[in-house]
Amino acid sequence: MPVQPTEKEEEYFAQLEFERLKKVEQEKQQKLAASEKERLKKLHYMQCPKCGMHLVEIEYRGIKIDRCSECEGIWLDKGELAGLTDMGENVLGKLFSVFKK
Repeated sequence: MPVQPTEKEEEYFAQLEFERLKKVEQEKQQKLAASEKERLKKLHYMQCPKCGMHLVEIEYRGIKIDRCSECEGIWLDKGELAGLTDMGENVLGKLFSVFKK
């Protein structure tokens, strides 16, 4: 005759099942978040944050600068402004002269 599990055993296995299902749900949420992040990146990549038009990437002294093709805004990625300022004031003046019409 089969032995009935004790209350503690049932609690233990229920807890294991809960942890397993919780882990599966967390993995599902992480995949969903990653796919949503990728979708948003494709939607917004190289688009001007101000007007939404295409950004053109220009390399100036090893630093990639993004310029809007419509509103002519200039956008820098993380660390690029620090890189420009490290080059000195004369470099910033020359940089802006590159973008003048």
